[in-house]
Amino acid sequence: MTLTAIDAFAGGGGLTVGLKRAGFHVVAAVELEHHAFATYKANHPEVHGLNQDIATVSGAALLKHVETDRIDLLAGCPPCQGFTSLTAKYKGKEDPRNKFVLEMARLTEEIMPRAIMMENVPGLTKKGGSLYRQLQERLKALDYRLTDGVLQVADYGVPQCRRRLVLLGGLGFEISLPDATHSRCPTETLAAWRTVRDSIAGMAQPVTLSQAKAKGNVEGSDWHVVRDLSPQNLQRLRLAKAGKTWQQIPERFRPTCHRDGYRGFTNVYGRMEWDRPAPTITGGCTTLSKGRFGHPDADRTISVREAALLQTFPQNYRLDSPYMDYVCNIIGNALPCDFAEAIARQCARQLRQNSDQLATTHGLDDNG
Repeated sequence: MTLTAIDAFAGGGGLTVGLKRAGFHVVAAVELEHHAFATYKANHPEVHGLNQDIATVSGAALLKHVETDRIDLLAGCPPCQGFTSLTAKYKGKEDPRNKFVLEMARLTEEIMPRAIMMENVPGLTKKGGSLYRQLQERLKALDYRLTDGVLQVADYGVPQCRRRLVLLGGLGFEISLPDATHSRCPTETLAAWRTVRDSIAGMAQPVTLSQAKAKGNVEGSDWHVVRDLSPQNLQRLRLAKAGKTWQQIPERFRPTCHRDGYRGFTNVYGRMEWDRPAPTITGGCTTLSKGRFGHPDADRTISVREAALLQTFPQNYRLDSPYMDYVCNIIGNALPCDFAEAIARQCARQLRQNSDQLATTHGLDDNG
């Protein structure tokens, strides 16, 4: 039984990687940002891609590319920046990106897939609570049975600590959240969390962005590229201790804004630890001031390619842009592929189980 899926907010394709691994045939995908769309198409050329604002895409337009009479799964990761605790740009205002959550409801109404799968930041239930309730109410009105919860991606084999809200729904049936496969404290049935060492140990020395540009082909480096560090940041990184905060750095070497009793964000200007999962990979994943993105022991940050590996993209995944900032955003905004696969496999199992139950209920045995 071939299952069909649509990726509603495709980004660079992390969710689609997971859907494919779980056995879904992804028939269509939508992504507005041009660099992300180029990366998506470079890796998934067989998927019909629409490079446009999802608000301008109709369910009918997506269904044109479906050979069967029904979509099994509508999956999407709407932009989440408006619901994070770090969002400052729209403080006190409505972030225009928030509206995309309700596009999942609209497309569900127009397509009526057998199941839906949505991922977002946990803050959607609080900062975006009214939108989330509207989404749920509209889906329940269509007879989708909903299950949601906040999951830790490290519990599903991703070498990274990242909490994500997952909403699953079946049309007339429930889809439960998948059981964890990994744990901080392993047992007979749960493997140990995967670590930074598991993902990037043994990588060759990367090139710096200036070196890659001098060669005239940044992408030719396979994006195993790091930013050039200023002398001040290089000194801070040399003083940083793996797994610790910038508070371990003597005050005279800290940025001015981190002196004189500063008590703000601590998870910056630091190093990862080899034998623990990485911190959350973001679009700032190669910038020392934007997270604990220092390499565990080398005097550099992690590279773009190493960030992609920590997001569980395949080693040979093509990052189709010559611009480092765009590529980092593609990686940081992605749903980790292994986590996407775990959720998608759960959807696939319960879609098939529900089909078997329907066949039994209506007397459809192996002879039809």
